[in-house]
Order: sequence, then structure tokens, then C-alpha cells
Amino acid sequence: MTVSITRQPRFYRDRIVAPGLVRFSVAVQETDLFILATTSLVDQARESILRHRYHLEEYIRRHPHFLNSFSPLPGDPVAPPIIREMLRAAETAGVGPMAAVAGAFAETVGRDLLRFSGEIVVENGGDIYLAAAREITIGIHAGDSPISQRLALRIRREETPVGICTSSGTVGHSFSFGRADAVTIIAASAFLADAAATAVANCVNRPADIHRGLERARSIDGVLGAVIIISDQMGAWGAVELVAR
Repeated sequence: MTVSITRQPRFYRDRIVAPGLVRFSVAVQETDLFILATTSLVDQARESILRHRYHLEEYIRRHPHFLNSFSPLPGDPVAPPIIREMLRAAETAGVGPMAAVAGAFAETVGRDLLRFSGEIVVENGGDIYLAAAREITIGIHAGDSPISQRLALRIRREETPVGICTSSGTVGHSFSFGRADAVTIIAASAFLADAAATAVANCVNRPADIHRGLERARSIDGVLGAVIIISDQMGAWGAVELVAR
């Protein structure tokens, strides 16, 4: 099975090959998920999205600083689970909690759907939660870099469930203080992978910063591996198995 990590318009979804799994998309306002499962779970996915969006929107209405903070916020033990996990991931990575939002929806919806399907892949704007019973390769899109789409991550079944999230300073609309074409993070949690990808991408502005970015990834508790691509240069660290595409 091959999935592409990207922040581009989602035309690439038509090129995902997943024998034996059903593919479908579910969108609710800004939340647009592409899902692979053993059966179509459109209604279950929509219910999950609506429930978690309600919790997030209500929390932001009561705590507007949650939406705009670029720094970690204190934990809130009475907040809904999705909020508590976003706060925890943001604190671990040293970023604002909304840096984890795409990974948060990929994982929370994915975990909900695991009640109905033994295998789940949820992609949310390039951020992926997967729990699979097969080997999966995930192509890395890095904008105009000559390395873009030439390499893929190989994820073995025993390594899942796992979160694989990408941040970019040159592709898409996500905010970044850096200029990396792609920073891809692997972590057991998609919440953490998303927050950590933002944290690492923020400190990569030129190829000479790749080593510093990898050291930043290594310093974040829970990060399993990282790939950084900027221009024609690339670096990797940790539990990363790269294969040519």
C-alpha cells in the first residue's frame, strides 16, 4: 500500500493503492479526511468528526487563546480528551496547541473507527494515523525540491499504530517560521507527530540547519524518527526506513 504525505491539493488521493481496503472521503467544514478501512464507514466517520469538532469549537469559544497561541498552554484536566491530548503534545514539542490539530483529528477519528475495522488509515491534509496489518510505504512530497516524491517511508505492520505528520514552510497553508520543504515526523501519537513536525520545521531555514533540526527532533520525548528536506539536501534520524520510489 502506498500513501503520499503532502500539503498540496488532494488530487493525489486518486493515486493511493490499497488492495483489500475500501477508500472513502468525509468532509465536515475544514476537516477533510481520506480514510482506508475494511468497509465503508462514512456515517461513523462523520459522526466522529462532528463530535470532536464540537468539543474543539466549544473549547475555543470559551478559551480563545487556545486558537492563536504559538506557545504551550497549561494542561486542563477537565477539558475534552482531544483538547487534553493537544495540550499535552504541544507542551512536549514546545509549540501552540493548534499545531497538533490535523494530527488530532486523524488519530481521534482513526481510533474511533478501529471499533468497526481492524485496519485504518486516516489522512488529514498530509498528516496520517495508521493502524495496519500490512507493510505500508508513504511517499514524501516536498514541493519543488528535486527529492520530492523520490523517497518513501516504509512502515512495517508491527510498528503500528503510528502517527506520521509533515510540516512545510514552502508548501500549503500551514504556518511555519522555517523554510523547509518537508519535515516529516514519526511518533506513536499523531498528536505529537504533528506538533513536533511544526517545532522542527520552525528551526530549519536553510540546508545548513538540517543537523539542528534533527537534534531538535531527537530532543522531543516520544519522537521516533524524522526526515528533513530543504532544497536538494536531506537528513534523517531515528526509526526511519527510506526506500526509493
